[in-house]
Order: sequence, then C-alpha cells, then structure tokens
Amino acid sequence: MTSNTPAAPPGGERRRRDSRVGDKIFMNLSRGSGILLLVVMAAIAGFLTWRSGIALSKNEGNFFTTFEWTPDAPKPVFGIAVLVFGTIVSATIAMVIAVPVAIGIALFISHYAPRRIAQPFAYLVDLLAAVPSIIYGLWGALFLVPHLEGLTSWMDDYLGWTYIFDQSRATTPRNLFTVGILLAIMVLPIITAVSREIFRQVPRMHEEAALALGATRWEMIRTAVLPFGRPGIISASMLGLGRALGETIAVAIVLSSSSVLSLHVLDPGGGTFAQNIALKFSEAQPFGRDALMASGLVLFVITLLVNGAARLIVARRKEYSGANA
Repeated sequence: MTSNTPAAPPGGERRRRDSRVGDKIFMNLSRGSGILLLVVMAAIAGFLTWRSGIALSKNEGNFFTTFEWTPDAPKPVFGIAVLVFGTIVSATIAMVIAVPVAIGIALFISHYAPRRIAQPFAYLVDLLAAVPSIIYGLWGALFLVPHLEGLTSWMDDYLGWTYIFDQSRATTPRNLFTVGILLAIMVLPIITAVSREIFRQVPRMHEEAALALGATRWEMIRTAVLPFGRPGIISASMLGLGRALGETIAVAIVLSSSSVLSLHVLDPGGGTFAQNIALKFSEAQPFGRDALMASGLVLFVITLLVNGAARLIVARRKEYSGANA
C-alpha cells in the first residue's frame, strides 16, 4: 500500500535544525547582553557606594543640607544642597522650554511642511544633535550671555514680584536661568528627532478616519496623532532630561558657580552635580575625590528614579488602543 503523504523536501529537516540553533544562539546572546548590562550597572553603583561611604564617614557637615564644599580641609565639610537645587532648577527650565518647542517642530516636519522643506529641516535637526557640548558652551558664553542682559532686566522689572525672577544685583547673567536656556537648546534636537519618528509611525488609517469625519488638521493631530505618540513623547523627553541632568562642559563654561543657594534664578551662583565634579576633580585630593563620588552617586540615583518614573508612565499609556493596533 502506498502512502499519500508528500515526502519532505530534501534538506528541510536540516534547515529547521539550523533555524532552531540560530534562535537559541540569538536568545542566549540577547540574554547575556541584558545580564552584562545589569552587571555593569551594579558595578558602577557598588563602586560609587564604596567610595561614598569613605567620604561620608568623615564628613563633619550634613551631606544633604550643608552649603559648603571643603572636603580637603583638616575638618572636611561638604554638602549637596546647592548642587541638588541647581541641577533640578536648570533641568526644569530646560524641559519647560524645550519640550513644547520640540513637539511643535516635530509636528511641523511630519504633518505640515512640504517634503522639499521637511527633509532638509529634519537633517538640520539631526545635525544639531551631533554638535559637541563644548561648542554649545562657547556659543553660550560668547553670544547667549551678553544677549540675555536685556531679557533678564525686563524679567526683573515686570516679573520681579514673583521673587523667583527678582534680580537682587545687576550682573552678567551667568545664572541658572541662562544655563536652563542653553540646556533647552542642547536637548531640543534629541526630543525633536525622537518625537518626529514617533509621529511618522501613526497608522495612516487613523488620520484618514479623523479627516473623513470632518476633523480639521489640528483636530486630527489632537485626537489621533498626539494620543498615539504620547508614550514616545515621554520617552523622548526623558532622553533629553538625562542629558540636561548630566551636562558638564557647557554648564561649566556658562555658569558662575558658587556655594550660595539663592531662589533668585537670575542671580549668579549655584551649581550642578556634573559641573561640580568636572571643575573640582582634577585639583581634589584623594578624600576630595571620594566626596565627589558621593555627589555622583546622588546624581546616579536621581537619574535612575527619573527613568523609572518615565517607564511607569509609558507603561500606563500603552493601554491606548491606537498604540497597540
């Protein structure tokens, strides 16, 4: 009796075995890469914690509330109050300015501009993201700082009643407000580039359905594009925030740092974690470097918390049906 089952094609079984072997190799490589990343992160955290413990055990001041930074003195005293304030304020100013502008530019490139304008404009945005930090710092010190004197004077005159924008002494605007504007310019290309790619991934049928129901272009963007791209916008903003929190050279060039904590953002002074480490690491003694490691550990923890919060927000927004289509 003959069987009607077709014979397997020559070499088919071997190809399936090779495919399974390839899948296993790729899975193991991916798993190993993830484990390696966790090991590196744990090693960084362990090293910072070890060096920080050495410094904190001999600190004569309160690490979280002391304004002074003299770890190499006979009685070491150092604290991060000024650094926490400067880092958070400058990054907040940067994000408040950069995120709306970046979203607007991304929407213009993806939904408004003609192709012959959109492509060169997108290339220019990508090119700005590749500019070195020191170039932004030199531009900020030589061009931005002198040209902000009029703006800071105007804010002092008309917004000084808010206390935050009250300029207690007229000086060159090497302050946290100027740093925030400079950081906004630096993170703008990153947020714009990621948001633009997210907006381009919106299903075409969603946009056409909104327009077919009589929506204007802005109503289509508000009801179809922005809800779909909200997780991507949050992720792009977190990437920009990460650079704003850790920016070093540009801030060191522009900001006139001091150990004075002032709520007047137009007054010179303040500092950030990254700037403080960059300026004082080369001249610090071994114990002073341990103190800088302690401040670096705080910045490390802040970055992890910010990214963790962003992941939670993105996970909640994934329930939007259009993003899961």
